[in-house]
Amino acid sequence: MSDPRILLRRQLRQARRALTPCEQRTASEQLLRQLVHHPLFRRSRHIAFYLANDGEIDPHLLMQRARELGKHCYLPVLRRWPANQMHFQLLRPGQRWTTNRYGIREPRPDPRWQVSPWRLDLVLMPLVGFDAQGNRLGMGGGYYDRLFAYRRTRAHWPAPRLLGLAHHCQKVDQLPVAPWDVPLDGIVSDQQIILLQGTA
Repeated sequence: MSDPRILLRRQLRQARRALTPCEQRTASEQLLRQLVHHPLFRRSRHIAFYLANDGEIDPHLLMQRARELGKHCYLPVLRRWPANQMHFQLLRPGQRWTTNRYGIREPRPDPRWQVSPWRLDLVLMPLVGFDAQGNRLGMGGGYYDRLFAYRRTRAHWPAPRLLGLAHHCQKVDQLPVAPWDVPLDGIVSDQQIILLQGTA
């Protein structure tokens, strides 16, 4: 029997890729408005972002604002070995760049500027699909689930808060959940913020 997540992932990726450049720009602007004054963003000093790819909602305006406010911004960097893991690395002035195995730009790896995930205040994560219960469907690589697997061993971790970012068209009624999925603290789309109970 085929995995229903595979078909759903394909459908939702097609939906976000179908958005026009104008719709993508508008969604990025609305994402900024949703989050820039929210307490979770305002009080966070160390925030992980991502560089949008494959039709993902683009948080670059929010990252730009964060840097203007003097916040420390981080991006994911894939490890060469083990090949299925990643780190978060601080963005610095004069940042040098490379392209990872998926063709996505990332900071040139430098262990001196990489941090443990629990040192972050807020992590903004890309996703393929989400539901109102805060479940996230990712691209299937499992990088974020592996990095934050420690959160499954305790009901509440003070940091970081995990927020999934998405276009509203990526919302579904209910996602099939896998046992290795790390639950999010909330979802932010261009139209709404869904915070789970206990997240403030």
